[in-house]
Amino acid sequence: MEESTSRTTKKKLVAVVGGGLVGSLNACFFAKRGFDVEVFEIREDIRKAKVVRGRSINLALSHRGRQALKHVGIEEKIVSQGIPMQARMIHSLNGKQYPIPYGRKGQVSLSSCSVINLSYLLYTVRLSYCCVFRPDGSKVQIKADLIVGCDGAFSATRKQFLRRSRFNYSQTYIPHGYMELTMPPVNGEFAMKPNYLHIWPRNTFMMIALPNLDRTFTCTLFMPFEDFEKITTGDEVIKFFQKYFPDTIPLIGVDALKRDYFRLPAQAMVSVKCSPYHIDDKCVLMGDAAHAVVPFYGQGMNAVSNTKWSAVLPEYSRVRVPDDHAIADLAMYNYIEMRAHVNSKWFLFRKHVDNLLHFLMPKTIIPLYTMVTFTRTRYHEAVQRWHWQNKVINRGLLMSVSGAVLGGSYLLIKSPPNITNLLIPGEKIWSRLTELRTS
Repeated sequence: MEESTSRTTKKKLVAVVGGGLVGSLNACFFAKRGFDVEVFEIREDIRKAKVVRGRSINLALSHRGRQALKHVGIEEKIVSQGIPMQARMIHSLNGKQYPIPYGRKGQVSLSSCSVINLSYLLYTVRLSYCCVFRPDGSKVQIKADLIVGCDGAFSATRKQFLRRSRFNYSQTYIPHGYMELTMPPVNGEFAMKPNYLHIWPRNTFMMIALPNLDRTFTCTLFMPFEDFEKITTGDEVIKFFQKYFPDTIPLIGVDALKRDYFRLPAQAMVSVKCSPYHIDDKCVLMGDAAHAVVPFYGQGMNAVSNTKWSAVLPEYSRVRVPDDHAIADLAMYNYIEMRAHVNSKWFLFRKHVDNLLHFLMPKTIIPLYTMVTFTRTRYHEAVQRWHWQNKVINRGLLMSVSGAVLGGSYLLIKSPPNITNLLIPGEKIWSRLTELRTS
Protein backbone atom coordinates (compact mmCIF):
# COMPACT_ATOMS: atom_id res chain seq x y z
CA MET A 1 0.00 0.00 0.00
CA GLU A 2 1.33 3.45 -0.86
CA GLU A 3 0.42 6.68 0.88
CA SER A 4 1.26 10.27 0.15
CA THR A 5 1.55 12.75 2.99
CA SER A 6 -0.05 16.12 2.49
CA ARG A 7 0.74 19.42 4.16
CA THR A 8 -1.63 22.31 4.59
CA THR A 9 1.17 24.66 5.59
CA LYS A 10 3.60 26.35 3.24
CA LYS A 11 6.54 25.65 5.51
CA LYS A 12 9.47 23.86 3.92
CA LEU A 13 9.64 20.17 4.75
CA VAL A 14 12.87 18.60 5.96
CA ALA A 15 13.12 14.79 5.94
CA VAL A 16 15.71 13.52 8.42
CA VAL A 17 16.85 9.97 7.69
CA GLY A 18 18.04 8.38 10.94
CA GLY A 19 16.76 9.09 14.43
CA GLY A 20 19.96 8.61 16.43
CA LEU A 21 21.88 11.32 18.26
CA VAL A 22 22.84 13.36 15.19
CA GLY A 23 19.46 12.82 13.49
CA SER A 24 17.56 13.91 16.60
CA LEU A 25 19.77 16.97 17.07
CA ASN A 26 19.26 18.04 13.46
CA ALA A 27 15.52 17.42 13.66
CA CYS A 28 15.32 19.70 16.70
CA PHE A 29 17.50 22.36 15.08
CA PHE A 30 15.40 22.50 11.91
CA ALA A 31 12.11 22.39 13.83
CA LYS A 32 13.16 25.25 16.13
CA ARG A 33 13.97 27.29 13.02
CA GLY A 34 10.42 26.92 11.75
CA PHE A 35 10.63 23.98 9.32
CA ASP A 36 8.29 21.04 9.18
CA VAL A 37 10.36 17.97 10.07
CA GLU A 38 9.71 14.29 9.50
CA VAL A 39 12.11 11.68 10.89
CA PHE A 40 12.59 8.20 9.42
CA GLU A 41 14.14 5.54 11.66
CA ILE A 42 14.31 1.77 11.14
CA ARG A 43 15.66 0.74 14.55
CA GLU A 44 13.65 -0.19 17.63
CA ASP A 45 11.76 2.41 19.63
CA ILE A 46 14.26 4.05 21.98
CA ARG A 47 11.62 4.01 24.76
CA LYS A 48 11.65 0.22 24.65
CA ALA A 49 15.45 0.11 24.47
CA LYS A 50 15.63 2.20 27.65
CA VAL A 51 13.71 -0.46 29.53
CA VAL A 52 15.06 -3.62 27.93
CA ARG A 53 18.80 -2.94 27.86
CA GLY A 54 19.19 -2.31 31.55
CA ARG A 55 22.86 -1.44 31.78
CA SER A 56 24.08 1.90 30.57
CA ILE A 57 26.15 2.17 27.40
CA ASN A 58 28.43 5.15 27.85
CA LEU A 59 29.85 7.90 25.73
CA ALA A 60 32.39 10.55 26.64
CA LEU A 61 30.50 13.78 25.98
CA SER A 62 32.93 16.55 25.05
CA HIS A 63 32.81 20.29 25.65
CA ARG A 64 31.84 20.92 22.01
CA GLY A 65 29.20 18.20 22.21
CA ARG A 66 27.62 19.98 25.17
CA GLN A 67 27.37 23.14 23.07
CA ALA A 68 25.26 21.24 20.53
CA LEU A 69 22.94 20.03 23.31
CA LYS A 70 22.69 23.56 24.65
CA HIS A 71 21.00 24.68 21.42
CA VAL A 72 18.15 22.21 21.93
CA GLY A 73 17.78 23.00 25.61
CA ILE A 74 18.87 19.74 27.26
CA GLU A 75 22.54 20.39 28.09
CA GLU A 76 21.94 20.92 31.82
CA LYS A 77 19.71 17.87 32.10
CA ILE A 78 22.23 15.59 30.38
CA VAL A 79 25.26 16.98 32.21
CA SER A 80 23.45 16.64 35.55
CA GLN A 81 22.97 12.94 34.77
CA GLY A 82 26.60 12.49 33.74
CA ILE A 83 29.85 12.25 35.66
CA PRO A 84 32.50 14.92 34.90
CA MET A 85 35.98 13.74 33.96
CA GLN A 86 38.72 15.83 35.60
CA ALA A 87 41.66 14.07 33.97
CA ARG A 88 43.00 10.82 32.61
CA MET A 89 44.04 8.37 35.33
CA ILE A 90 46.90 6.21 34.05
CA HIS A 91 47.31 2.70 35.47
CA SER A 92 50.88 1.45 35.14
CA LEU A 93 51.71 -2.21 34.80
CA ASN A 94 53.18 -2.19 38.32
CA GLY A 95 49.87 -0.96 39.76
CA LYS A 96 50.86 2.68 40.27
CA GLN A 97 48.39 5.38 39.22
CA TYR A 98 48.95 8.99 38.17
CA PRO A 99 46.64 11.60 36.61
CA ILE A 100 47.24 13.55 33.40
CA PRO A 101 45.01 16.67 33.32
CA TYR A 102 43.20 17.51 30.09
CA GLY A 103 43.87 21.23 30.35
CA ARG A 104 44.19 23.87 33.04
CA LYS A 105 43.24 23.03 36.62
CA GLY A 106 39.47 22.87 36.94
CA GLN A 107 38.80 22.37 33.21
CA VAL A 108 36.43 19.45 32.65
CA SER A 109 36.95 18.00 29.19
CA LEU A 110 34.48 15.12 29.14
CA SER A 111 31.40 13.86 30.91
CA SER A 112 30.58 10.17 31.13
CA CYS A 113 26.96 9.98 29.96
CA SER A 114 24.52 7.21 29.15
CA VAL A 115 23.86 6.85 25.42
CA ILE A 116 20.38 5.50 26.18
CA ASN A 117 19.48 8.45 28.42
CA LEU A 118 20.82 10.97 25.91
CA SER A 119 18.99 9.33 23.02
CA TYR A 120 15.79 9.14 25.06
CA LEU A 121 15.88 12.81 25.99
CA LEU A 122 16.56 13.83 22.39
CA TYR A 123 13.73 11.56 21.29
CA THR A 124 11.24 13.23 23.66
CA VAL A 125 12.36 16.70 22.54
CA ARG A 126 12.08 15.62 18.92
CA LEU A 127 8.53 14.32 19.42
CA SER A 128 7.41 17.78 20.50
CA TYR A 129 8.39 19.11 17.07
CA CYS A 130 8.36 16.29 14.53
CA CYS A 131 6.34 13.62 12.83
CA VAL A 132 8.10 10.25 13.21
CA PHE A 133 7.70 7.39 10.74
CA ARG A 134 8.51 3.75 11.48
CA PRO A 135 8.30 0.73 9.16
CA ASP A 136 4.99 -1.10 9.62
CA GLY A 137 4.75 -2.92 6.31
CA SER A 138 3.38 0.07 4.41
CA LYS A 139 5.30 2.30 2.05
CA VAL A 140 5.37 6.02 2.72
CA GLN A 141 6.23 8.44 -0.05
CA ILE A 142 6.91 12.08 0.65
CA LYS A 143 8.21 15.03 -1.28
CA ALA A 144 10.68 16.92 0.90
CA ASP A 145 12.42 20.21 0.26
CA LEU A 146 15.57 18.84 1.90
CA ILE A 147 16.73 15.34 2.83
CA VAL A 148 19.24 15.17 5.69
CA GLY A 149 21.09 11.85 5.83
CA CYS A 150 22.00 11.09 9.45
CA ASP A 151 21.81 7.32 9.10
CA GLY A 152 25.25 6.36 10.35
CA ALA A 153 28.50 4.92 9.07
CA PHE A 154 26.71 2.53 6.71
CA SER A 155 24.35 5.19 5.42
CA ALA A 156 21.69 4.23 2.89
CA THR A 157 21.49 7.91 1.95
CA ARG A 158 25.20 8.01 1.13
CA LYS A 159 24.80 5.00 -1.17
CA GLN A 160 22.79 7.26 -3.47
CA PHE A 161 25.72 9.68 -3.58
CA LEU A 162 27.95 6.85 -4.82
CA ARG A 163 25.86 6.68 -7.99
CA ARG A 164 26.94 10.20 -8.90
CA SER A 165 30.05 11.38 -10.67
CA ARG A 166 32.89 13.09 -8.77
CA PHE A 167 31.88 11.84 -5.35
CA ASN A 168 34.94 10.81 -3.34
CA TYR A 169 34.58 8.05 -0.78
CA SER A 170 36.95 5.98 1.34
CA GLN A 171 36.31 3.50 4.13
CA THR A 172 38.98 2.09 6.42
CA TYR A 173 38.64 -0.51 9.14
CA ILE A 174 41.38 -0.14 11.69
CA PRO A 175 43.09 -3.42 12.72
CA HIS A 176 41.87 -2.99 16.31
CA GLY A 177 38.53 -4.01 17.74
CA TYR A 178 36.84 -3.33 21.06
CA MET A 179 35.07 -5.34 23.74
CA GLU A 180 33.05 -4.10 26.73
CA LEU A 181 33.30 -5.50 30.27
CA THR A 182 31.63 -4.35 33.49
CA MET A 183 33.29 -3.50 36.80
CA PRO A 184 30.68 -3.74 39.58
CA PRO A 185 30.49 -1.54 42.69
CA VAL A 186 32.42 -2.50 45.81
CA ASN A 187 30.26 -2.31 48.95
CA GLY A 188 27.84 -0.10 47.05
CA GLU A 189 30.48 2.41 45.99
CA PHE A 190 32.67 2.94 42.92
CA ALA A 191 35.54 0.45 42.75
CA MET A 192 37.86 3.28 41.57
CA LYS A 193 37.88 7.07 41.67
CA PRO A 194 34.85 8.05 39.54
CA ASN A 195 35.86 11.46 38.14
CA TYR A 196 38.55 10.17 35.81
CA LEU A 197 38.85 8.46 32.47
CA HIS A 198 40.85 5.44 33.63
CA ILE A 199 43.38 4.16 31.10
CA TRP A 200 45.59 1.08 31.14
CA PRO A 201 48.03 1.89 28.29
CA ARG A 202 49.95 -1.12 27.02
CA ASN A 203 51.54 0.39 23.88
CA THR A 204 49.91 -1.77 21.17
CA PHE A 205 46.58 -2.00 23.01
CA MET A 206 44.78 -0.53 26.01
CA MET A 207 41.77 -0.71 28.27
CA ILE A 208 39.72 2.26 29.48
CA ALA A 209 36.95 2.59 32.06
CA LEU A 210 34.12 5.13 32.30
CA PRO A 211 31.88 5.46 35.38
CA ASN A 212 28.11 4.98 35.35
CA LEU A 213 25.49 6.49 37.66
CA ASP A 214 24.76 3.05 39.12
CA ARG A 215 28.37 3.06 40.41
CA THR A 216 29.59 0.50 37.91
CA PHE A 217 32.36 1.13 35.41
CA THR A 218 32.09 0.23 31.74
CA CYS A 219 35.53 -1.12 30.80
CA THR A 220 36.42 -1.20 27.11
CA LEU A 221 39.34 -3.26 25.86
CA PHE A 222 40.82 -2.01 22.57
CA MET A 223 43.18 -4.48 20.93
CA PRO A 224 44.21 -5.90 17.54
CA PHE A 225 41.79 -8.57 16.35
CA GLU A 226 44.60 -11.10 16.07
CA ASP A 227 45.25 -10.70 19.81
CA PHE A 228 41.57 -11.16 20.64
CA GLU A 229 41.54 -14.34 18.56
CA LYS A 230 44.51 -15.83 20.43
CA ILE A 231 42.45 -16.03 23.62
CA THR A 232 40.07 -18.98 23.37
CA THR A 233 39.44 -20.20 26.95
CA GLY A 234 38.52 -18.69 30.31
CA ASP A 235 41.88 -19.61 31.77
CA GLU A 236 43.64 -17.80 28.93
CA VAL A 237 41.56 -14.70 29.68
CA ILE A 238 42.71 -14.71 33.31
CA LYS A 239 46.32 -15.35 32.30
CA PHE A 240 46.14 -12.40 29.88
CA PHE A 241 44.68 -10.07 32.52
CA GLN A 242 47.21 -11.23 35.11
CA LYS A 243 49.96 -10.20 32.72
CA TYR A 244 48.61 -6.85 31.53
CA PHE A 245 45.79 -5.69 33.87
CA PRO A 246 46.42 -7.46 37.20
CA ASP A 247 44.84 -4.70 39.32
CA THR A 248 41.48 -5.11 37.54
CA ILE A 249 40.98 -8.83 38.22
CA PRO A 250 39.73 -8.48 41.81
CA LEU A 251 37.59 -5.49 40.76
CA ILE A 252 35.89 -7.15 37.77
CA GLY A 253 35.92 -10.68 39.18
CA VAL A 254 37.43 -13.90 37.82
CA ASP A 255 34.09 -15.52 36.97
CA ALA A 256 32.76 -12.34 35.34
CA LEU A 257 35.90 -12.02 33.20
CA LYS A 258 35.67 -15.61 32.02
CA ARG A 259 32.00 -15.16 31.18
CA ASP A 260 31.83 -11.65 29.72
CA TYR A 261 34.91 -11.93 27.51
CA PHE A 262 33.10 -14.48 25.34
CA ARG A 263 29.63 -12.93 25.53
CA LEU A 264 30.12 -11.04 22.27
CA PRO A 265 32.99 -11.06 19.75
CA ALA A 266 35.21 -8.00 19.47
CA GLN A 267 33.52 -5.25 17.46
CA ALA A 268 35.09 -3.43 14.53
CA MET A 269 35.78 0.31 14.19
CA VAL A 270 35.52 2.05 10.85
CA SER A 271 36.67 5.45 9.60
CA VAL A 272 34.79 7.01 6.67
CA LYS A 273 35.82 10.01 4.60
CA CYS A 274 33.86 11.41 1.67
CA SER A 275 33.20 14.64 -0.22
CA PRO A 276 31.17 16.58 -1.09
CA TYR A 277 28.52 16.28 1.59
CA HIS A 278 25.66 17.60 -0.51
CA ILE A 279 23.72 17.08 -3.74
CA ASP A 280 22.61 20.44 -5.11
CA ASP A 281 20.15 21.98 -2.62
CA LYS A 282 18.22 18.74 -2.13
CA CYS A 283 20.25 16.43 0.10
CA VAL A 284 23.03 16.66 2.67
CA LEU A 285 24.99 14.15 4.78
CA MET A 286 25.70 14.73 8.47
CA GLY A 287 27.26 12.84 11.35
CA ASP A 288 28.74 9.40 10.71
CA ALA A 289 27.06 9.31 7.31
CA ALA A 290 29.49 12.06 6.27
CA HIS A 291 32.50 11.35 8.47
CA ALA A 292 32.50 8.28 10.70
CA VAL A 293 35.49 8.49 13.04
CA VAL A 294 37.00 6.20 15.63
CA PRO A 295 35.80 7.16 19.15
CA PHE A 296 39.00 8.39 20.78
CA TYR A 297 38.53 12.17 20.83
CA GLY A 298 34.91 12.55 21.91
CA GLN A 299 34.14 15.02 19.11
CA GLY A 300 30.86 13.93 17.60
CA MET A 301 27.78 16.14 17.66
CA ASN A 302 27.59 19.16 15.38
CA ALA A 303 24.75 20.41 13.22
CA VAL A 304 23.89 23.38 10.98
CA SER A 305 20.81 24.66 9.21
CA ASN A 306 19.73 27.70 7.23
CA THR A 307 17.02 28.62 4.74
CA LYS A 308 19.06 29.41 1.62
CA TRP A 309 20.11 25.82 0.97
CA SER A 310 21.41 26.46 -2.55
CA ALA A 311 24.09 28.68 -1.00
CA VAL A 312 24.47 26.96 2.38
CA LEU A 313 24.98 23.34 1.30
CA PRO A 314 27.96 23.91 -1.04
CA GLU A 315 29.53 26.11 1.64
CA TYR A 316 28.84 23.42 4.25
CA SER A 317 30.76 20.89 2.13
CA ARG A 318 33.58 23.32 1.44
CA VAL A 319 34.04 24.28 5.09
CA ARG A 320 33.35 20.99 6.86
CA VAL A 321 35.21 18.47 4.70
CA PRO A 322 38.76 19.53 5.71
CA ASP A 323 37.74 19.76 9.37
CA ASP A 324 36.02 16.37 9.41
CA HIS A 325 38.94 14.69 7.69
CA ALA A 326 41.25 16.34 10.25
CA ILE A 327 39.25 15.11 13.26
CA ALA A 328 39.23 11.60 11.78
CA ASP A 329 43.04 11.68 11.72
CA LEU A 330 43.19 13.29 15.17
CA ALA A 331 40.98 10.56 16.62
CA MET A 332 43.42 7.92 15.35
CA TYR A 333 46.35 9.89 16.76
CA ASN A 334 44.64 10.18 20.14
CA TYR A 335 44.25 6.40 20.27
CA ILE A 336 48.03 6.05 19.87
CA GLU A 337 48.55 8.73 22.53
CA MET A 338 46.22 6.99 24.99
CA ARG A 339 47.61 3.49 24.55
CA ALA A 340 51.33 4.32 24.14
CA HIS A 341 52.50 7.94 24.44
CA VAL A 342 51.22 8.35 28.01
CA ASN A 343 53.84 5.75 29.00
CA SER A 344 56.64 7.96 27.64
CA LYS A 345 58.62 10.23 29.97
CA TRP A 346 59.32 12.53 27.00
CA PHE A 347 55.55 12.86 26.37
CA LEU A 348 54.92 13.74 30.03
CA PHE A 349 57.81 16.21 29.99
CA ARG A 350 56.49 17.87 26.82
CA LYS A 351 53.03 17.99 28.39
CA HIS A 352 54.45 20.01 31.30
CA VAL A 353 56.43 22.25 28.93
CA ASP A 354 53.37 22.89 26.74
CA ASN A 355 51.21 23.72 29.77
CA LEU A 356 53.88 26.07 31.18
CA LEU A 357 54.27 27.87 27.86
CA HIS A 358 50.48 28.10 27.52
CA PHE A 359 50.34 29.67 30.99
CA LEU A 360 53.05 32.18 30.06
CA MET A 361 51.85 32.84 26.49
CA PRO A 362 48.16 31.79 26.40
CA LYS A 363 47.51 33.24 22.93
CA THR A 364 50.73 32.01 21.32
CA ILE A 365 51.08 28.43 22.57
CA ILE A 366 47.91 26.37 22.95
CA PRO A 367 48.17 22.58 23.56
CA LEU A 368 46.49 20.42 20.92
CA TYR A 369 43.93 18.91 23.30
CA THR A 370 42.99 22.38 24.54
CA MET A 371 42.51 23.65 20.99
CA VAL A 372 40.35 20.71 19.98
CA THR A 373 38.27 20.49 23.15
CA PHE A 374 38.08 23.91 24.79
CA THR A 375 38.17 26.32 21.84
CA ARG A 376 36.23 26.83 18.61
CA THR A 377 39.41 26.51 16.53
CA ARG A 378 38.67 24.61 13.34
CA TYR A 379 40.09 21.10 13.46
CA HIS A 380 42.35 21.39 10.42
CA GLU A 381 43.68 24.73 11.69
CA ALA A 382 44.35 23.12 15.08
CA VAL A 383 46.44 20.44 13.35
CA GLN A 384 48.42 23.05 11.39
CA ARG A 385 49.06 25.12 14.51
CA TRP A 386 50.01 22.00 16.49
CA HIS A 387 52.67 21.07 13.91
CA TRP A 388 54.03 24.63 13.95
CA GLN A 389 54.14 24.71 17.77
CA ASN A 390 55.90 21.34 17.95
CA LYS A 391 58.58 22.59 15.56
CA VAL A 392 59.11 25.82 17.51
CA ILE A 393 59.14 24.17 20.96
CA ASN A 394 61.44 21.31 19.91
CA ARG A 395 63.89 23.77 18.35
CA GLY A 396 63.77 25.88 21.50
CA LEU A 397 64.47 22.87 23.70
CA LEU A 398 67.35 21.80 21.45
CA MET A 399 68.87 25.28 21.56
CA SER A 400 68.49 25.39 25.36
CA VAL A 401 70.23 22.03 25.78
CA SER A 402 72.96 23.00 23.32
CA GLY A 403 73.48 26.29 25.14
CA ALA A 404 73.70 24.53 28.50
CA VAL A 405 76.25 22.03 27.13
CA LEU A 406 78.39 24.74 25.52
CA GLY A 407 78.21 26.91 28.64
CA GLY A 408 79.14 24.00 30.88
CA SER A 409 82.02 23.05 28.59
CA TYR A 410 83.33 26.62 28.64
CA LEU A 411 83.26 26.74 32.45
CA LEU A 412 85.04 23.39 32.69
CA ILE A 413 87.76 24.57 30.32
CA LYS A 414 88.18 27.93 32.04
CA SER A 415 88.06 26.59 35.60
CA PRO A 416 88.79 22.84 35.56
CA PRO A 417 87.81 21.07 38.78
CA ASN A 418 90.13 18.98 40.91
CA ILE A 419 89.81 15.66 39.09
CA THR A 420 90.63 13.65 42.19
CA ASN A 421 87.51 14.96 43.90
CA LEU A 422 85.38 13.63 41.02
CA LEU A 423 86.74 10.10 41.03
CA ILE A 424 84.25 7.48 42.18
CA PRO A 425 85.43 4.04 43.28
CA GLY A 426 84.72 1.35 40.69
CA GLU A 427 82.75 -0.79 43.14
CA LYS A 428 80.33 2.11 43.77
CA ILE A 429 79.77 2.60 40.03
CA TRP A 430 79.08 -1.12 39.59
CA SER A 431 76.72 -1.11 42.59
CA ARG A 432 74.74 1.86 41.16
CA LEU A 433 74.48 0.28 37.71
CA THR A 434 73.19 -2.93 39.29
CA GLU A 435 70.53 -0.97 41.21
CA LEU A 436 69.36 0.79 38.04
CA ARG A 437 69.24 -2.46 36.11
CA THR A 438 67.07 -4.20 38.72
CA SER A 439 64.82 -1.25 39.57
